[in-house]
Amino acid sequence: MIRCNLSDVMVLDQQKAEDFYVGKLGFVKKHDVPAGGARWLTVQAADGSGVELLLEPAGMDFAREYQKALYDRGIPFTQLGCDDVQAEYERLTKLGVTFRSEPAAPAPGLPVMATFEDGCGNLILLVEG
Repeated sequence: MIRCNLSDVMVLDQQKAEDFYVGKLGFVKKHDVPAGGARWLTVQAADGSGVELLLEPAGMDFAREYQKALYDRGIPFTQLGCDDVQAEYERLTKLGVTFRSEPAAPAPGLPVMATFEDGCGNLILLVEG
């Protein structure tokens, strides 16, 4: 059986991304290893569940162009999950996180979700469940 062990999100500034994903979202740093002019920097849920998230520098022009195109069109780069989107929305809003939408189920039968900015060039979709 194949499973996902690692996913990534491109970031414009790894330190800013670490501060956001650890300091505000509540992930814990798992790996932080020098890699050329950058770092192999991964975070994971505080309880150890889920896959590691690589905070990967968007170092190439085409990567930054792709990231910006998604952002400018309002398309989330990735999605994260939680048990209660409304509670996370309230917690993160108090921490200064900018949301593009309030928590809502976009259609009957779909989970509650909300989109926020990570401050590192991405929109992230937060999904309940």
